[in-house]
Amino acid sequence: MLRRDFNRNLLGLPLASALPSSVWGAGEIDANLLPPGGSITDVPGLKVGHFTLTERPTGCTVVMCEAGATAGVDVRGSAPGTRETDLLSPINLVDKVNAILLSGGSAYGLDAATGVMRYLEEQNSGYPIGHLGVVPIVPAAILMDLGVGDFKIRPNAESGYKACKAASTDPVAEGCVGAGAGATIGKMFGGKFSMKSGLGTASAKLGDTGIVVGAIVAVNALGDVVNPLNGKIVAGARSEDGKGYRDAMGAMMSGYRVISQPGANTTIGVVATNAKFTKTQMTKIAQMAQDGYARAINPVHTMGDGDTIFAMSTGTTNTTADVSAIGAIAATVMSRAIVRAAMMATSVPELGLVAYRDYAGRG
Repeated sequence: MLRRDFNRNLLGLPLASALPSSVWGAGEIDANLLPPGGSITDVPGLKVGHFTLTERPTGCTVVMCEAGATAGVDVRGSAPGTRETDLLSPINLVDKVNAILLSGGSAYGLDAATGVMRYLEEQNSGYPIGHLGVVPIVPAAILMDLGVGDFKIRPNAESGYKACKAASTDPVAEGCVGAGAGATIGKMFGGKFSMKSGLGTASAKLGDTGIVVGAIVAVNALGDVVNPLNGKIVAGARSEDGKGYRDAMGAMMSGYRVISQPGANTTIGVVATNAKFTKTQMTKIAQMAQDGYARAINPVHTMGDGDTIFAMSTGTTNTTADVSAIGAIAATVMSRAIVRAAMMATSVPELGLVAYRDYAGRG
């Protein structure tokens, strides 16, 4: 076996660039099957920008609040790659972030946060340091997509800067863009049965309260993506005959023994609201939002995943909100965004990766 093939196998990715013709379907999405959408930019005070390196593919996504947002974080996976998460502890000093970065490229992708800092410093957005200037606060998390395409192509500081330049309050593009460009799912049975995933977003406007809750997520999970409404697999490890899914949890419950591929996965995301909360409360909301991961990804939070959720409060509404209610809603909105990430992805035939929209066996 060639070294490059060995490395791809280690990362749980396809060895062949072609899939049997029987795998490919019509390439269409029934809009009625998509979970409710919306966008995290429906939360007042937020802007989102992508930068995609289409030649690999990989990329990064920035969620910006230049005025500052109260934030928390929760890390559940055992192979995380993060930056500035300690700062978000309720007992630590700084209580506002200016942006959160989600990136591909494994640990190399954390470099993109430097570009986000440069952009924010140019806008004089950051933690004030007397008369000297500001230090932008940019927590970040990465996912492992180095086995998809050219290992040497990964997001860098310039990528993060360009994502900021592209940021807007417009509805966020979904699918194989930004941090989701190189995402894959369903790697429990090896790369040749995995599928292409991507990035999804969703939001909920809560009656006439004026409160909005949004989510954005790049889904690069070891497990399958499941529709929480009916428990059916949306996308994940394909069956050997290309006529359905292998059902990772069902196989394990029947005694199937699987060797995890450490570091080859990770789902990273952000939930946000315009309701005012403290760092402690935002940490609790981040924790509760992890239930959205558990509802829509199975298995999740494994030794090979670095699953991380950031929570942001822009505080643009004076309506007093209940932290438990917002946390529960955040979990629901996050689960919708995860399913959308899988369904909105596009195939990369040259790398042997089929997406939901093209998979003949999706049911």
